[in-house]
Amino acid sequence: MTLRRAIAIVALGGAAVAAYLTVVHYTHTSPICTTGGCEKVQHSGYATLAGIPVAVLGLIAYLAIAATAAVRGVGAALTGVVLALTGLAFSAYLLWAQLARIHAICQWCLANDAIVSVAAVLCVARLLREP
Repeated sequence: MTLRRAIAIVALGGAAVAAYLTVVHYTHTSPICTTGGCEKVQHSGYATLAGIPVAVLGLIAYLAIAATAAVRGVGAALTGVVLALTGLAFSAYLLWAQLARIHAICQWCLANDAIVSVAAVLCVARLLREP
């Protein structure tokens, strides 16, 4: 499997998680949750940025990362790295918020953290290998 294909698959997995959380947000339903903290996290002040649900921002970012995987070249690879590392940094901030401020853990957020970490590693590897 090529790095570009792996990036696309991982990014689409992240987009699926973000899409689920976006639907949960706009339908005002409770997310399926085994940790008991998902609803608390989803209703916290950290769930939006400038009035936009962070799930929507994640969905846009993951789709953009997938789009960069569809394009050859250093420019697309670099764009993918910037998007993935920005997403990783933002996810780290939100993980801190869950632990230190909200005092609840959302399993969907943890899944996102894992996915964006893998996406970042793959995007960096692609950039290092891109001719």
